[in-house]
Amino acid sequence: MPVTLDRKVLEAQLAHIPALAGERVVEELPGGLTNLNLKVTTRSGEFVVRCFCGDADLLGIDRDAEAHNTRAAFEAGVGAEVVDYRPDLAMLVIRFISGDTYDNARLTQPGTLPRVAEAVRHLHAGPRFVNDFDMFARQRGYRAKVGALGLGLPPSYDDHDGAFQRIRGALATRARPTVPCNNDLLAGNLVDDGEKIWLIDYEYSGNNDAYFELGNTSTECDLDADQTAELVAAYVGRESRSLLARTRLQAMVSEYGWSLWGVLQASSSSLDFDFAGWGLERYEKAVRGFTGNDFDRLIDEVQGDD
Repeated sequence: MPVTLDRKVLEAQLAHIPALAGERVVEELPGGLTNLNLKVTTRSGEFVVRCFCGDADLLGIDRDAEAHNTRAAFEAGVGAEVVDYRPDLAMLVIRFISGDTYDNARLTQPGTLPRVAEAVRHLHAGPRFVNDFDMFARQRGYRAKVGALGLGLPPSYDDHDGAFQRIRGALATRARPTVPCNNDLLAGNLVDDGEKIWLIDYEYSGNNDAYFELGNTSTECDLDADQTAELVAAYVGRESRSLLARTRLQAMVSEYGWSLWGVLQASSSSLDFDFAGWGLERYEKAVRGFTGNDFDRLIDEVQGDD
């Protein structure tokens, strides 16, 4: 069940935005778990209006940073143009990108992952974002909120904190400079206009380890081991055992941290969506990684030479 707003209220809000003034056609776009996304067509063009509906404080969303970073992604050549940002109306207006949105199956078609890597490289080489993103810090914040609210954790969640911290230490032995990252590049946030791939939705964006970006994408898009290796090699420009290990470990970091996002959303969202199941799925992925036969090897490889 999509997020909905009173139609009269919504129309009144849209009328306050100069780019959307006059006659307009408003359509609801699919997707969006913390926003209502609208496509608005006027005589002057096509736009997307992101109407903020989620509990930003609970989920750690900075709307000002989102607007700034969306502009920076546009400057990098991979994001939509920001037309207007109206925090008073809880709206961000961006230019509509005409193209096909990916799903997991289409993302793994031959030749696609190198194009994804190219788009990600452009974003990472673009202007710095206004904020930082660190999943280790975010997980700690989410865990504190879950505890303060008395919410139920996935089974034995805290038992795996040792493995989580072990990854943190291993990554720190060869710390890498942070780059502007989307941090939420699931398939639905990739739009193909036939010539290039655009990256959308900067709600959780911030300067971060580039290999968290790749690891998060690999797990959100259900890439297998060979596909993850292809993505990393295309991004780096060569095969790299240590950077592939970094990506796979960062995928576990992503899974363990975002699983708590699911717990928080399940407690607060009015959407008819199984956030608890969403979070549990990611937690179970993380546990399989933490307890897998190659966990120790990945810890060694991320600290070593290729």
